[in-house]
Amino acid sequence: MTISNIQYGNVDVVQLPQRLIMENSMAIRKDLLELIATGHRYLVLDLGKVAFVDSSGLSVLVSALKAAHKTSGRVVLLNLTDDVRALIELTRMHEVFQIFADAQAAIDHLNQEVAA
Repeated sequence: MTISNIQYGNVDVVQLPQRLIMENSMAIRKDLLELIATGHRYLVLDLGKVAFVDSSGLSVLVSALKAAHKTSGRVVLLNLTDDVRALIELTRMHEVFQIFADAQAAIDHLNQEVAA
């Protein structure tokens, strides 16, 4: 597995690797989609260690979001570095994803959605 995750109630915090690029995007996409398919529908994607994202990396994020939505789940982003935040804003993906700077706030937000 190319990602690691820790479950907090119904929410999984997924640590993404330092580079989210074409070279590893297929494996990361597969891992995220498998996680969602096995019932982990609420994901916090932690990008705190991600230094570089290319277009295939952005595609991975969108694929996870779409897969979660199909199962009535949610995907949010956490800990965007300055460079990643600039890319997310440039591509207007900040209008699609909720972005959090605090892990507990992201977890609490998604757990509240589960309870609702």
